[in-house]
Amino acid sequence: MSALDPAWIPHRRGLDRELVGWIRPEGDEWVAVDLFGADVSAPLDWVEAEDALEARGLGWLAEPYVLEREGRDPIRVRVVDVSPATPEGPGRVTVKTEDWGAIDVPHDLHELPWPPLGLRALRPGEGHSPWG
Repeated sequence: MSALDPAWIPHRRGLDRELVGWIRPEGDEWVAVDLFGADVSAPLDWVEAEDALEARGLGWLAEPYVLEREGRDPIRVRVVDVSPATPEGPGRVTVKTEDWGAIDVPHDLHELPWPPLGLRALRPGEGHSPWG
C-alpha cells in the first residue's frame, strides 16, 4: 500500500487529539492500525479497536528500530518523523542513525516510504550501547 485506504477511520487521542492510528473495517468488525500502517489487533468490536490504539499510544515510536538495507549491514535507528500516506498521495517515515542520546554524535537521516519497508523493531538482546 502506498496511499492510505479511504475506508480507514482516523483515531485521535482524547486529550490532545494526536493521531495514534486508524480503525479499518473487516467484515462486521474493526481492526486497529498503527501509524506505520500495520494491524495491531485482530478483528474486534469498535470500542475494543479504539482501546487497542489507546493502549498502544505513541510511545512505541520512541523505541529503537533496525533498518534492514539491501546489500548492506542493518543499522540501529530511531524514528524522527512519521507522515502517513493520505488519499491524495504517499507518505514517508524519517529515521536517524542511533546517537544514544548524545548531542555530539553525528547521525545520518534516512527517508523511507510509508509504510516503512525494511524497518523493524529491535529484538531483545540485539544492538547495544557503545558505552556498555
